[in-house]
Amino acid sequence: MARPKNLKDEHFSGVRSQVVSFVENKRFTNFIMFVIIINAITLGMETNNDTMARHGELLNLIDRCAVFIFTIEILLKLYMYRLSFFRAGWNVFDFIVIAITFIPAVGPLSILRSLRVLRILRLISIIPQMRRVIAALLHSIPGMASIIAVLLIIFYVASVLVTTLFGAEFEVLFGSIGASMYTLFQIMTLEGWSEEVVRPVMKVYPQSWVFFIPFIIITSFAVLNLFIGIIVDAMNTMHEMGRVYSGPDRRQNRDDIKAIRAEMAELKQLIIENRTNSQNNKT
Repeated sequence: MARPKNLKDEHFSGVRSQVVSFVENKRFTNFIMFVIIINAITLGMETNNDTMARHGELLNLIDRCAVFIFTIEILLKLYMYRLSFFRAGWNVFDFIVIAITFIPAVGPLSILRSLRVLRILRLISIIPQMRRVIAALLHSIPGMASIIAVLLIIFYVASVLVTTLFGAEFEVLFGSIGASMYTLFQIMTLEGWSEEVVRPVMKVYPQSWVFFIPFIIITSFAVLNLFIGIIVDAMNTMHEMGRVYSGPDRRQNRDDIKAIRAEMAELKQLIIENRTNSQNNKT
């Protein structure tokens, strides 16, 4: 589960310590994961009218139980971390997903009822491997933004060219910059590009393949593969970071910290005893 960064080394005491041990226990995490999966299945079943007619009451009961469990989980975390709960992004995500459930789904807000399926996204905040995937995607955004900018420039230049060259004869496909960009996007995705776009154009302009084939190579194969490369690189970076901050090294660090704290406690006790002996000698 996501613990706020500033509380990673905080010591809890009393009932709060017991709550922390309970919520951060792997069995509790696995239980929440199981409830999320079951709830996601029931939400899908509720979309079927025949299923709702037969088992509607049972599905609604399971849904209410799931909401109750998720609410208790959030309340326990709020009790554990207080306002620091909101300093962890995944905790905020969980809170918003559960809060949507309590918005009355009436009138214009009835569409919010379908947003209940967002609960299954909570698996992302629970499973570390999924969190690393999302972190990798976020880490790759700056590089992806640069590629998108290059792609937009290529699309704009190509749209001006095809509008000028083919717009008079093919007004639907290339009659304006907007229509040309949409058609070029269809070509880039390779969806019906040959039969619906290129071959009809080549009947009027036989040499038009000189433009379309390099465009497909640049956009579909070169630029889009750059997206994949950036995401893969970000995944490798997150994986290496996970190896550095997990496993035996992390356990060793925790053991070292515990040993240091024990030694500091002993030193503190010795200092107190020395001060007490000094005061007794003076008296």
